[in-house]
Amino acid sequence: MKSSIIRKLAAALAAATLCAPVLAQDGGPTRIVVPFAAGGPIDVTARVLAEAVQGDLGTVIIENRPGAGGNIGSAVVAKAAPDGKTLGVATLASHAVNPWLYKSMPFDAEKDFEPVTLMVYIPNVLVMNSEKARELNINGVQDLIAYAKANPGVLNYGSGGNGSGGHLAGELFRRQAGVDVVHVPYNGGAPAQLALLSGDVHFTFDNLATAAPNIRAGKLKALAVTTTERSRELPDLPTMQEAGMKNFSISTWWGLVVTAGTPAETVEKLNAAFTKAMKDPKVQERFKGLLVEAVPSTPADFGKLMADERARYKEIVELAGARVD
Repeated sequence: MKSSIIRKLAAALAAATLCAPVLAQDGGPTRIVVPFAAGGPIDVTARVLAEAVQGDLGTVIIENRPGAGGNIGSAVVAKAAPDGKTLGVATLASHAVNPWLYKSMPFDAEKDFEPVTLMVYIPNVLVMNSEKARELNINGVQDLIAYAKANPGVLNYGSGGNGSGGHLAGELFRRQAGVDVVHVPYNGGAPAQLALLSGDVHFTFDNLATAAPNIRAGKLKALAVTTTERSRELPDLPTMQEAGMKNFSISTWWGLVVTAGTPAETVEKLNAAFTKAMKDPKVQERFKGLLVEAVPSTPADFGKLMADERARYKEIVELAGARVD
């Protein structure tokens, strides 16, 4: 009896020893670093995907590291071990605008990351406080331009801060329309939207996911979307180009990256898991509820998008004269 027990204990010990390298190699849960605060569309979409890929990747946790326009969280990913266990959400701000906006960056947006997949690509939308629009008899983009030209320096627009997407879109509008409007920067997109709703500013360029609920509630008047194609969510709303603003195209996007040097087969495994999740009808429905569309891509296509956007926003940031020291 005693020898039988000893044999069983020895077998159990041997099995545990065989399992140990597997557990060590696994390295614990995968994390997705979201470089913005919890609760916004970027954070929520990351959480939806973290839940959806657990069948393929095991436990996936979200780690919010907000600050410096996405730079703090992105720096965490840049400095992580290149083992595929740390992903980051790369955004228009962190990976296309900030390299030209900040005097000093804690990472190299081009060299410190490997693209995994695009997640979301959505329009920005030019919106006015509805009451102000009625008061000023502004029903479209050309009405806004005409009023601004007739009343230089009277209209103002809010943004989430100097160098934010809303600021750059507003500056592009000001330059292309040839109008004198005043930029009012706020400490983030939420305060800028509150200022618009309260009538403290006349208009903003906001992402559609954030603005749409207030558009539908009648609190904001949408004048145009900033992409070259109309939005599926607001199909009757013209584009800025249709409204007479030639070559005006600005949108919001975000996707997943890992640390540079992560093995190609690991990147492909992550891409397969996340693109599979984004094609799941349940995930697509949850994204739709946030007024965004899941747009999975290959790593190469997402890398090209980020490179193209960095090149484009270099010119836009220089045009705006925005700088953060």
